[in-house]
Amino acid sequence: MRAEQDSWAGRKQFIRSGDRDIAYVEIAGAEPALLLVHGFTDTSRSFSLLAPHLAGRRLVMPDLRGHGGSQAGEGCGIADFADDIAGLIGRLRLDRPVVVGHSLGAMVAVALAARYRELVGGLVLMAGTLKPDLARDHPLVLGVQALRDPISAADPFYAWWHACRPGVPQAFLAGLAKDASAMPASLWRAILEEIRRADLTDAAQAVQVRTLIVAGARDPLFGEAHQQALSHALPHALLVQAEGCGHNPHWEEPAFIAEAISRVVADLHDRSLQ
Repeated sequence: MRAEQDSWAGRKQFIRSGDRDIAYVEIAGAEPALLLVHGFTDTSRSFSLLAPHLAGRRLVMPDLRGHGGSQAGEGCGIADFADDIAGLIGRLRLDRPVVVGHSLGAMVAVALAARYRELVGGLVLMAGTLKPDLARDHPLVLGVQALRDPISAADPFYAWWHACRPGVPQAFLAGLAKDASAMPASLWRAILEEIRRADLTDAAQAVQVRTLIVAGARDPLFGEAHQQALSHALPHALLVQAEGCGHNPHWEEPAFIAEAISRVVADLHDRSLQ
């Protein structure tokens, strides 16, 4: 596991989207492709535990702008991230991929499906939200405000930020912390403010594709109320619970998440044949 995590950055390729380079990891396989979009401060590494359980499927895992190997841009809002992903879909000529988003990535996926309906074949939203509603005294807001450059990968904040049930490999969590620590604290704060201001309620009404919502039953960040709001706002959504999981179900129960994603892909295939 340590060797696999150490080699992850070396697997990245790059495409030009707008005026910046976007990094991504691609694994060849069957269509439709799965386009996996990570959460705030994570990178494509976030899906490295999930990928083996999706063997045989084409996987495309980008780093959002300002994260990992992708260059930062002038904007860092949800719409900016969605535009970059739309550019990636075009450059790689992906044919209506199923977009799998985690947390911030789930918000980006909703915005993408609303703004670029013709590009998206389906959605899987893990630990997502339409309106984060993070107060000034929220632990995430306070923790990010306290960060100072250079951020240490051993900062105690990661014990809260990357909290998950026992069994998640330490080499994986160390890789995530190293990736996140490479981001300047000012970028952490700028992106978080964009997340705090976001409201995708109207955008959700424009989403027309089949959507699976995966909720961590013990998610301390976007709990049941957020998941119910997603379910009610999206016209073609199914909500499933990842029992015992927190905010990162694809780290904690990757086999369960892979099975749920595979069911969505199979359902979309069956519908295409009708």
